[in-house]
Amino acid sequence: MSTTPETSATPAAKEDTTIALLAYITIIGFIIAIVLHSSKKTALGSFHLRQCLGLFITGLVVWIPCAIISFIPFVNFIMILVWPLIGLTLLVLWIMGLISAINGQQKPLPVVGEHYQKWFAGAFV
Repeated sequence: MSTTPETSATPAAKEDTTIALLAYITIIGFIIAIVLHSSKKTALGSFHLRQCLGLFITGLVVWIPCAIISFIPFVNFIMILVWPLIGLTLLVLWIMGLISAINGQQKPLPVVGEHYQKWFAGAFV
């Protein structure tokens, strides 16, 4: 039995898409999506809540050490060059997740999406 969620072949209901979409729109939208999802559990909502949670945690895990080591003089110069690449990568992943939610698809984010589904398998069920 595969633990990988299947891509939805049928169009998602409007409520399902709304929950998935809200998850990507600010932290307040994420919280609202959790509340809406708790009253009506859907596979699409669960999938995108896990993807968004993973993306948010990844951003924090990357940002906190970068912010701390940027106080070191030479490393600060390197971080000025690297930080925009990190931010752009996270932005592209966020846009890909948002597009997938808008289309009602359960399409994992490249590289990290499958891991998010495994790591947060018990969340939002």
